[in-house]
Amino acid sequence: MPALKKTRHEAEIVWLGTVPDREAALASTPAATLDLSFAGPAGEDHGGETRPSCSRVLGLYPRNTPIRNTRQLSVVSQEDLSAIAAEMGLDALDPAWLGTTMVIRGLPDFTHVPPGSRLQGPDGSTITVDMENRPCTLPARVIEDVRPGFGKAFKRAAEGRRGVTAWVEREGRLTVGERLRLFIPDQRPWAELEAARAAS
Repeated sequence: MPALKKTRHEAEIVWLGTVPDREAALASTPAATLDLSFAGPAGEDHGGETRPSCSRVLGLYPRNTPIRNTRQLSVVSQEDLSAIAAEMGLDALDPAWLGTTMVIRGLPDFTHVPPGSRLQGPDGSTITVDMENRPCTLPARVIEDVRPGFGKAFKRAAEGRRGVTAWVEREGRLTVGERLRLFIPDQRPWAELEAARAAS
């Protein structure tokens, strides 16, 4: 019996990009297609099958511990980008400023899709959602450089709207304009979730 449920929800890919050198700059370079391997998108500096641990997992490991890379892609919805921009007082927010890998349109409340969900392209290429991507100050610095006076508003405006991190489960190619099908884990929410959050 399948453990992942095919949903009626689809999303259109409206933007793709890669961060070629995150030490030099966070901003993404736009692309028409992305070739995905098990190490992530070709040309993406966040790629690799392992990565050094960061602040997201400090409760588990000391910083820079080698761990499995479940942060090969940063995916955000156009709806969330528009909401962030509006709260910041901007007409639009360029996804490149956030170091984004992919922007999709059409999935409601995308930032909160269940961890373990899959997005599958027409050729079978599939990415797996790791978790919500928490806002940080790195995009704020890029925004401040291009739109002085607006950078400091990013972190608060992006709370709950920053999209997700993801990793490649099946290799293939993604192309702007293609549609992705959402699959979700076929299980009920954990009964102790709220109690565990309250106690932490």
